[in-house]
Amino acid sequence: MSRIAIIAGQGRLPAVVAEGLDDPAVFALDGFAPDGLDATVFRLERLVPFLDELIRRDLRQVVFAGAIRRPRLEPEAFDPRTVQLVPRILAAMQSGDDAALRTVLDIFEENDLSICSVSEIRPDLVPNEGVLAGQVSDADRRDAARAAEILSQTGVLDLGQGVVVAQGLCLALETLPGTAAMLEFAGRHQGLRPDPCGGKGVFYKAPKLGQDLRIDLPTLGPDSVDQAAAAGLAGVAWQAGGVILIDQAEMIRRADAAGIFLWAAGPFG
Repeated sequence: MSRIAIIAGQGRLPAVVAEGLDDPAVFALDGFAPDGLDATVFRLERLVPFLDELIRRDLRQVVFAGAIRRPRLEPEAFDPRTVQLVPRILAAMQSGDDAALRTVLDIFEENDLSICSVSEIRPDLVPNEGVLAGQVSDADRRDAARAAEILSQTGVLDLGQGVVVAQGLCLALETLPGTAAMLEFAGRHQGLRPDPCGGKGVFYKAPKLGQDLRIDLPTLGPDSVDQAAAAGLAGVAWQAGGVILIDQAEMIRRADAAGIFLWAAGPFG
């Protein structure tokens, strides 16, 4: 495999991905620098010259890793070639995050750049089906199946990638504020469970239906475990092969300490 370019966003994921690669070239959109990793900064207003630079350096394989919000654009900063893409980019942004991401992928590929997924270059970060910690009860399995059903319906609305279900009821759905806010909300309302002695509930995460799995895969890490435990849930489940785990060993350690499960769930039938 030739040298890979990492288009890095915020958070720890870019550094984790880089650890398993041989001398990757790391770039970050201005204002969205990754944690613990040096990166060459570029601006969206000069996207075409940036793509030219990747090709000039023979960095034709690209992986996206990390969180990026919609940047503020400065009209006077656009170069003449990138400005021609503005109507296309703005139209995609108005259609939602998924459409915007697909447009970015298209632009890269139209410039002879190949998009790799994190699961391709670091398959160890995306576990297959299995229970990693704790025990999953029948009630937990039913809640996870219900959660997967909910996300299969909300994905077309371009909402978040996580949901909390307890005793078959949706306690919280991930939206723009993110996972931590969702789990905090679920913790405050855990008393809404019909049976106080019944299932505690499951935090479930999965890609949106139809999402391009080469980019913006859901991510879980040790903090997710702490937040799920603090919310009083029985455990964390996710779609096997569709979610990135950051520091899997530490996640397992914290789950065992908190007495909750971690489960890469297969298809629900």
